[in-house]
Amino acid sequence: MGPMDKEDYVEPRCLLCEEPYGAEAKIRPVPQQRIMEKVDEYMSRRDYAGVERHLLYWLEEAKLGRDEKGELMIENELVGHYRKVGARENALRHGAEAIRLLDEIGFEGSISAGTTYVNVATAHQAFGAYEDAFALFEKARAVYESIPSVKPSLLGGLYNNMGLTLVSLGRFAEANELYQKAIETMGKAEHGALEQAITYLNMANAAEDEKGLLDASETIDAYLETAQTLLNTPSVPRDGYYAFVCEKCAPTFEYYGWFAAANELNERARGLYERA
Repeated sequence: MGPMDKEDYVEPRCLLCEEPYGAEAKIRPVPQQRIMEKVDEYMSRRDYAGVERHLLYWLEEAKLGRDEKGELMIENELVGHYRKVGARENALRHGAEAIRLLDEIGFEGSISAGTTYVNVATAHQAFGAYEDAFALFEKARAVYESIPSVKPSLLGGLYNNMGLTLVSLGRFAEANELYQKAIETMGKAEHGALEQAITYLNMANAAEDEKGLLDASETIDAYLETAQTLLNTPSVPRDGYYAFVCEKCAPTFEYYGWFAAANELNERARGLYERA
């Protein structure tokens, strides 16, 4: 009889995984793409309870499988989910976990880190913690601006979100500078006209907040006219995202009395959804 191998005499760590006691468990990655496909399926039915149940299940699976990258992805999704349903404590708790994982994995200076900071900052912003939000947006900015290959859409979206936060803090001049940077950056992105339109509408709201509706009326009209032109850009695909942007922009036009423009945007969105 030849010499025994280690697995011949070391007991398995557990009968199911067949790993010996004392051995470091293998990483068992969770199926990220399948998880997100299922999230999309639940969201298509507006089944928010299903989204939560599904994500929490796979979060535990990621932890058991020592899949920290999968865990980070799911924590980020939970932040967004709880933000949408207005669950402040849960959103911020999972946001803190996502940021902790960045340090643990060693992702601090990566695009994933920037995306996580933006995601968690947006949750803070949604629940009125503007100073905390801005601090996280600053972290994201430091990451994105240090990576030459970062997509203009990511950077432009960041500048736009930072502008919104600064308006909430009453720092209008700084907000306007960032809105201008967002417009410039989105000009380099494919079909960036839609994001530019959203920025101009944000600038209209900021002008009202700073100067009052009457004093800012001419500036607001100029911003609305530019936004309308951008939304009519012929080269922009008329797809689901275009429909979403039309729906998002329509209430601002309606608020400022541009009823025909608002109705047209809503009709475009409705027609695109019906054809989908």
